[in-house]
Formats: sequence, structure tokens, C-alpha cells
Amino acid sequence: MKTYLVGGAVRDTLLNLPIKDKDYVVVGAEPAELLAKGYTQVGKGFPVFLHPTSKQEFALARLERKTAAGHTGFEFISSKDVTLEEDLSRRDLTINAIAQTDTGELIDPYGGQKDIQAKVLRHVSPAFVEDPLRVLRVARFAARFAHLGFTVAPETMALMRQISSSGEIEHLPQERLWSETELALKATTPAAFITVLKDCGALDIILPEINRLFGVPQPEKHHPEIDTGLHILLSLEQAVKLSPDPMIRYAVLVHDVGKGITDPAKWPSHVGHEKMGRGLLDNINKRLKVPNDYAALAAMVCEHHTKMHRALELKPSSILNLLEALDGFRRPERFEKFLIACEADARGRTGLELRDYPQHDYLRGALLAANSVDAKTVLADNPNLAPQDVIRQARLEAVKCYVSRHESNENPDA
Repeated sequence: MKTYLVGGAVRDTLLNLPIKDKDYVVVGAEPAELLAKGYTQVGKGFPVFLHPTSKQEFALARLERKTAAGHTGFEFISSKDVTLEEDLSRRDLTINAIAQTDTGELIDPYGGQKDIQAKVLRHVSPAFVEDPLRVLRVARFAARFAHLGFTVAPETMALMRQISSSGEIEHLPQERLWSETELALKATTPAAFITVLKDCGALDIILPEINRLFGVPQPEKHHPEIDTGLHILLSLEQAVKLSPDPMIRYAVLVHDVGKGITDPAKWPSHVGHEKMGRGLLDNINKRLKVPNDYAALAAMVCEHHTKMHRALELKPSSILNLLEALDGFRRPERFEKFLIACEADARGRTGLELRDYPQHDYLRGALLAANSVDAKTVLADNPNLAPQDVIRQARLEAVKCYVSRHESNENPDA
């Protein structure tokens, strides 16, 4: 029985990146041998065991055979006769198919080290096409390593196109679609995830609402990049600079989906795209099983981002209406995420990446002003009126004062 460190821990060590988890493969052993040593079996489809003290995962070396459509349509064959090379051959990318002995020796039968040096994401074997999830995994690895210069090998991209056209992606569990998407949103370059999926044809299957945006024009005055799909990618890049929060990045990704279904005869204008996008968002959220907190923020950004961009022009009553629509009084943390997402949208435009966005601090200040109202005092002064009306009127007066002060500061000689 021999044990090898495999997968991400080996890869990230070679890339000088922090190691999050360590996975091991055991060659030449039967389940009974590991159970006798105190390991706990946790895998159903194939034998995976937890170490008795470290709780790290140890999987018996295995082969696999395609038996049905989708990511789970495999039969796993595990025996003490399966070699390390055979086990590594079933992995997705060469950079993930490197093993390390307990003495530090690297075993690399498929050229993973060479591809790390060349910064290439390349499939291990033709069996790559048997698992449709690998399309999303490769796109997600592109999102994680694009900033290091990694690109997808042309022959691997060809196989990804083959998978996309096969109908296999439709068999992926909704949970896996979202988990891979969320991991990509947490990565350094989530825009690369979208680009790779688009290039291989998978974006039109997984996120057709986003795919439809590429080629849709916008007014050049406000969007020098013109193409809405390109604007989404640029906005994602700005979101990364502003926050590591994947919830904000998801809201940025989907904020303009309504532009894909506005009347083409009126392009590049997209009047009403904000509310039109809400229905599309519902479809996306159901298809990917997007968590409720992600969906709620995305809906707010989709519907209200253009109002946010015009915040400096809004009347006090309109500002208060916006604060209420955003539920800023009860959910200030989500309100702040809304502000950041809108700032990413405003800066996600060619040549405007460094533009000032005073609307962010302005609307935050308006919320602070409205929140400064002492509810007990104003209610005590108006005992015969409906409490919600009293508080709302007091908040409106506070916002009016805030707007007046802001205008005075902006125009001191007026």
C-alpha cells in the first residue's frame, strides 16, 4: 500500500500559491485495510476514507467507465490492481494530474509540470469529453489562474465545444452549475469564466441571458465600449477591484440582462430594461438554484441601478423612495453591497474605469441622514397621527436638509 499527495495541493505548491486542502490517493489497498487502520469510509460511489486523526481525505485509486449521460453517469472500479498512472489518467487537467510521494518526489506522467510552466490548461486524455462538468471546471480554473497568464489549450477548447454541442451539459445537476459559478465568482478573474464558457458554446446553455448580451449595442455617449456583453466583462473586472464579495459580483454579472430583450428597432436605447430584466433574473435564479441572498441583491441592482446613477439629480422624495425600495433602513449591509455593485457598473466602461462616482457616498449619506431621525421624539410630538406616516415625514425632512446642505457645499457662491 502506497499513499500519494495529489491534485490541487501539488499544483498550488508548484505555483507558489497557498494550499487550502490536501487530498491523497492510496494505491495497492483494499477498503478493509484502511478500515482496520481506523479510517472512516464516507464515499458511496467510490471508496473515500477520512484519516482517523487529521480527517483528511484518502481515496483508493480507481478507474471509471461511462454508463449514462451527465456528470454522475459513471461506474467506478476500485481495486488494489489499479495503478497510480491509471488513477491520474481520469483527472480533468494535466496540472491536476501530478502526484507527490511522502519524500517529495513528483510523479507526472501527463506533463502537468510542463503545462504549468507554459501556463496552459490542457485535458489529460480523450476521456475528458465523458464528463460535462469539466467544461465548467476548466472555465473556473481559467477564472482562478487567468491573472497568472493561463489560457485553455486549443485542443481542449475543441473538446469543450464538442461537449457543449452534445446536449450533455443539460444533464448537470443545478447545484453543480451554481457551485462552479460561485467558485468562479470568488476567483481572481471571474470575467474569464464567462469568456471561456462563451468561446466553447456553453454560456448559451447555462446563462443564455448573458450570452445574448454580446453584440447588443448601447449608446456610445455613456458606453464607449458599445457592446453590452463587453460592458458586463468590464464591470466584473471593476467589481473585483472594489470587493471580494461574490454576491456583489453576481449582481454585476446579471444587472443588464434586460438589454437582451428590448426592442432591437430602438437600439442602442434600452428604455425599461431594468424591469424587463427582473423576469429573466427569475429564470436564472431557478435554473442555477441561486441562493436567496444573492437573488435579492441582484434583483435590486437590476431594477434600481439607473436610479442610483442619477442619485445626484433626484428630488428628496425620490431619494427616500429609493432608500425604502432598497430596504436600506433594515438591511444596511446589503444596501452597501448595492452601492458597490452600481459603482462597478459605472466604471465598467472603456476609458471610464477611474471615473469618480460621488453617487456612492451621496446615497450613503442620505441613508445616514434619514436614520438620524429619533423615532420616539417625533412620535411623541405627533400622538394622533399614524406612526409610519410620522416617521416617514421626519425622514423626508432629514433627507431634504441633507440635500440642501450638499447643494450648498457644491455651490458655495449660490
